[in-house]
Amino acid sequence: MSGALDFYKYEGLGNDFVVIEAARDDAVTVDLARRLCDRRLGVGADGVLLVLPGAAGTDGRMRVINADGSIPEMCGNGLRCVALHVARTRNLAEGALRFDTDAGEKRCDVAGNVVTIDMGPVRHVGDVELEGFAWSLGDAGNPHAITIQPADRSTIERVGPRVEKHAHFPNGTNVEFAVVKAPDEIDLVVWERGVGITQACGTGACATVAVAIAKGWVPAGGEVRVNLLGGPLSIRMTSEGHAIMRGPASFVFRGSVPA
Repeated sequence: MSGALDFYKYEGLGNDFVVIEAARDDAVTVDLARRLCDRRLGVGADGVLLVLPGAAGTDGRMRVINADGSIPEMCGNGLRCVALHVARTRNLAEGALRFDTDAGEKRCDVAGNVVTIDMGPVRHVGDVELEGFAWSLGDAGNPHAITIQPADRSTIERVGPRVEKHAHFPNGTNVEFAVVKAPDEIDLVVWERGVGITQACGTGACATVAVAIAKGWVPAGGEVRVNLLGGPLSIRMTSEGHAIMRGPASFVFRGSVPA
């Protein structure tokens, strides 16, 4: 690739992304994505989001490349940013959009800067003890390991990468440290696979609420406020086991870089 590459910077609760409109998956290489995400030598971001042509009946397809070059199946905060970007480019203040992802088709409802997404089925899939912690495993289209044992930041920075890359998870896992504050409120810090500690993680919030309900940590049937480092997300589990995520996204700036 030569010439200039146009991009848009978005963030969802401080989880920030470089958004690029592209015609092909290989329009941005893994190496280029790493350089774009570099906070000293590049634009700076937790990941790159490609907005690609989607299947008939959809508004596009999202492909995610993490800051370390890995390819996750899904990114909830990223999808909110993609939905807002497409709405902005179409001058839509509100409306329903559908996007293909590697975790299936997702419906997004945009109302100003708030995006509500049906994240599809999210479930508790098992339990395991690793690194001195008890973990409940969640599937939100991507893997999550969730603990409610207390942990300070230094512990998270030590345990997070060990669990992320543990042999129990051949493809790695996202790692969540949760504190149940009330029947409808959870504090959450996420060690994101391929990124590290992030300001927010949409799939992590969804997986944590699904697991919390399955384990009896919080009751079923209502909205749960999940407080992340960057701010709160609202998560509701439907009777069919779908996670409905509601939260903000913001356009930051646009620019171009040598490709």
